[in-house]
Amino acid sequence: MHHAIGLARLCPPSDTAFSVGAVIVGADGVEIAHGYSRETDAKVHAEESALNKLAPGLPPPGATVYSSLEPCSQRASQDRAPCTDRILAAGITRVVIAWREPGTFVVNCVGVEKLREHGVEVVELPDLADEAMSMNRHLTL
Repeated sequence: MHHAIGLARLCPPSDTAFSVGAVIVGADGVEIAHGYSRETDAKVHAEESALNKLAPGLPPPGATVYSSLEPCSQRASQDRAPCTDRILAAGITRVVIAWREPGTFVVNCVGVEKLREHGVEVVELPDLADEAMSMNRHLTL
């Protein structure tokens, strides 16, 4: 999770979106891919960026996504699938987050609930929430 939080610090600043980092690791704990918000374009989310980097046939069974923020369940940019849908489509079975998305940009994010409804194990690390939120203090939290 500390790597994901470090990636969030690389995000170009924004007044309309959170800075988020994501890391995908295999069951063996080895990193497969990582990404961060706005890494490749102004609309890309961290999980989306990391998933886009996966080679064909990946992720392997038992892969985990570490994200500094709860994966989105809806997006302001209607032309892109929410990160929860992308995680489910990729076959990821475990997601670890540092904090849940507040209602700043999306009212009632249900990423955690949607993932759990589809059998994905979701682990929350509230002890790291403050560190994961630190680069987003300029936004209303």
